[in-house]
Amino acid sequence: MVHAVLSVRTVEMKERTMGKVAHQIARSVDQAAVLAFMEQANSYPGAIDTVDRIDTHGAVVFLAGDKAYKIRRAVKYPYLDYSTLKRRGDFSQQEVDLNRRTAPNLYIGVLPVTLEPGNQFKLDGNGKTVEWVVVMRRFEQNALFDHMLERDALSSELVANLGDEIRSFHDAAEVVTTLPPASGGGADGIRWVVEEGLDEFRQASDHFSAEAVARLAGLSQTALGQLTSLLDQRMKQGRVRKCHGDLHLRNICLFEGRPTLFDAIEFDPRLSEVDVLYDIAFLIMDLDRYDRRDLANQVLNRYFGDGVDLEALAALPLFLSARAGIRAKVAVTAEASQDDDAHRQALRNDAQAYFEAAVAYLEAGRPSLIAIGGLSGSGKTTVARGLAPSIGRSPGALIARSDVIRKQHHGVSETARLPASTYTRQESEAVYAEMMKRASRALDAGQSVILDAVFAHPEERNAAKSLAADQGVEFLGIWLDVPADTMKSRIEARHGDASDATAAVLERQIHFQLGPLDWHRIDADGASDAVIATTKSVATRQLG
Repeated sequence: MVHAVLSVRTVEMKERTMGKVAHQIARSVDQAAVLAFMEQANSYPGAIDTVDRIDTHGAVVFLAGDKAYKIRRAVKYPYLDYSTLKRRGDFSQQEVDLNRRTAPNLYIGVLPVTLEPGNQFKLDGNGKTVEWVVVMRRFEQNALFDHMLERDALSSELVANLGDEIRSFHDAAEVVTTLPPASGGGADGIRWVVEEGLDEFRQASDHFSAEAVARLAGLSQTALGQLTSLLDQRMKQGRVRKCHGDLHLRNICLFEGRPTLFDAIEFDPRLSEVDVLYDIAFLIMDLDRYDRRDLANQVLNRYFGDGVDLEALAALPLFLSARAGIRAKVAVTAEASQDDDAHRQALRNDAQAYFEAAVAYLEAGRPSLIAIGGLSGSGKTTVARGLAPSIGRSPGALIARSDVIRKQHHGVSETARLPASTYTRQESEAVYAEMMKRASRALDAGQSVILDAVFAHPEERNAAKSLAADQGVEFLGIWLDVPADTMKSRIEARHGDASDATAAVLERQIHFQLGPLDWHRIDADGASDAVIATTKSVATRQLG
C-alpha cells in the first residue's frame, strides 16, 4: 500500500475555509473535496500534527499518527473499476478481508467519510456516507522488504521465515474451482496473461523489436503447449487458490517481528485466484532481478523443503517469464507518465531488462545432479547452500538433505533431537531412498538438484550416479576432506541445525571403510567462502 518508489509530500496543516468545499458538495460530492478534507490534521482522532499524502494511480493514502488511511480513486481502467461509491466500498471491505488472512494486526477495518449537517465532512460520522476508507496500522518504510534488501538486512533466518509464511498461507488458502476467465487458474489462466503481455509488447514497438517479441512468443507458446495438461491437472488437484496475486518485495514488510504479506489484489480474481506456484514466482523473480539469486534459491528450497508438489517445478520457468513480462509492461506504462528524462530512461532500461529476463527464463537448458558427501562436520550443508544458486536454471538447484528428510520421517521439527536408536541402517536406507525419489521428481521437472548427505557407503554413491544416468543428466560427485579436529570443533559449535551428529558419531565415522572414492575431492579445511568458490569452479568445469 505504501511503496518506496512513490514520492511522499508532507501537507502543511492550516485551518481551511470549508465554504468552497461545502459549495462543491452542494452540487455533487466531489472526491477531490473529500481528499482535501483528509489532508487536514483535525480530520483524524487524536492529536495529529501533520499528514503525509501518497498518490498512486488507483488510490490516495494519508499517513496520520500511527495509522494509514487509504481512499480508492474514482477511476476506471481496463483492469480496474473503482468508478462508483458502492464499488469502492465493496472493494475496500474485500481488501481488508483478504489481507487479514496474512496481516490480521495490520488491517484495522473500513470506515466511512460522512457528510454531516452544515455540509461538513466527518470520519466515521452519522451522516450520509460519501466515501470509504481502509484503515491500517502504520509501519516504517524501512520495514518494507525492498528497503531491507537494499541495505542488506534480509538475513537467512528472515528469508526462511518468509518462505514458511507463504507456504502456510497457500496451504490454508481457499481452493478455487471456477474456471477461467472467472479465475486465473489452469492453462487458460496463464495463457491469458502471456497473450495479453505479447499484445502489449507488439504495440510498444519503440521498446521491443518485432524479432524479440516473436522469440518470446515462440518460447511462451511452446511452454504452454508442454504444460497444458499439468496446469489443468493442478487446478483439479486444488493447487489453484485464492492467493495474494502481487507477491513482490514491496508488498512484504517486517511487522511485529515477522514477515507480513499485505496489499493482496482484490479487484480481479484472474490476478489473484491463481496457481500457488505462480503466486510465489513473483517473489522469486523479484529477488532474482535484484541480483539476489541466493535469497531466491533459499525461498525455493524453503517452500519445497518437504518434497511435496515437486512436479509443479516444470511450470516455474513459464511462471517466472510471465511475472517478468508483467514488470516489463508496468515499466513501459510508467515511463509514459514520467516528465523527468532520467526517470524515463531508467524505466525504459527496466522494461528492457525485464523483457530480456522473460525470454531468458524460458531458454534454460538441461538440469544436472550434484552429490556432496563427507563426514559429519565437513561443511556439506554450507557448501550445498552456497553452490545451489549457481546451478541450473533460475533460481538454482533444489537441495535434498538427508538430515532434514530424517526429521520429516519422524514428524519432528528440523532442530529437534532424535535418539540414537533411530539411526539404524534400515532407517538410513529409507532416508537415502526418499532423497533419491525427491531428486528424481525435481529432475523430471527440469530443476537441478544437490544431494547433501554423508555418502559413506559405496552403494549410496553409486545410487546417486545411477540416478543421473537414468535421468539422462550430468552428474558431479564431490567429497569434502577435512581434518578430524576441525570437523569435531565444527560439530561442537553447531546450534539450531538439523544434524544430530556428535563428536562420538564422528569418531565412529572416521573408522568407516569408505571403499573406492572416485568423486572430486576438495580440501574443505579453509574458510567457507573459499571452499564454496573452489566447488563452484569444479562444477563449472565439469558441468559447463
